[in-house]
Amino acid sequence: MAIEASERCAMIPAKRQTEIINLLLHRGIVTTVELASLLDVSSMTIRRDIRVLEEQGRVVAVSGGAQLAGRLFKEPSHLDKSELHTPEKGAIGELAARLLSPNMTVYLDAGTTVLEIAHHLVNRSDLTIVTNDFVTAAFIAKETHCELWHTGGMVERENQSCIGSAAAEMIRRFNFDLAFISTSSFDQRGVSTPSESKVAVKQAIADSSHRRVLVTDSSKYGMFSAFCALPLSRLTDVVSDSELPQSARDLIIQQGVQLHLTNSIETNALEVAR
Repeated sequence: MAIEASERCAMIPAKRQTEIINLLLHRGIVTTVELASLLDVSSMTIRRDIRVLEEQGRVVAVSGGAQLAGRLFKEPSHLDKSELHTPEKGAIGELAARLLSPNMTVYLDAGTTVLEIAHHLVNRSDLTIVTNDFVTAAFIAKETHCELWHTGGMVERENQSCIGSAAAEMIRRFNFDLAFISTSSFDQRGVSTPSESKVAVKQAIADSSHRRVLVTDSSKYGMFSAFCALPLSRLTDVVSDSELPQSARDLIIQQGVQLHLTNSIETNALEVAR
């Protein structure tokens, strides 16, 4: 889409940012160099515009450019999720399991990434484990000797888990040393969900846990849903893969959250200090 030179020169930031959105609507993803050339401004100016738009939740900064933020209207089923990003989830599960110390009381949230954590608890007997996920509970019951609790509550069949106020009430009975929290969407505003019934569960987890660890592959970043479940500031840690965009890494660390990436020695000052 062509933009006249006279219009480019006079363009104020708000107008320029609107043009960036229009370009992304047509192209899906555009590099910083392309945007700078099309809008006749410096790459530094474009990076500032992208940062503003990302703070508004309208775009996601990716390596060398930007793409539109994606809206999640419905979470995939457990079966569908089990076939997505399996290598990344496996590595995340292995890394996250290293955060567990002996004799902890632990919450395992519903989801296939958290299930990968359970796969690294085989034959352990020292943990007290609480979960709302039927698949995870079945695995823990069969493959470990840990004390196991299930939250109960309203059953969400497609995701093989329990949600709603009854599940949240059960969660609040515990004091967790560490909770692993799952999501299908998160951005600069935090963890979101298309299901209002999951909000109470996520908030109960956060309220009842000393350490609150979001486990998520990088494909979930830049996605958002109708309901905000937890702001990033409520988390203590994020475990993800090394494809997580730099803008997401910076955002997480700026919130004072420890960042753990698979296939990477990257950490941050807070993690070293602790």
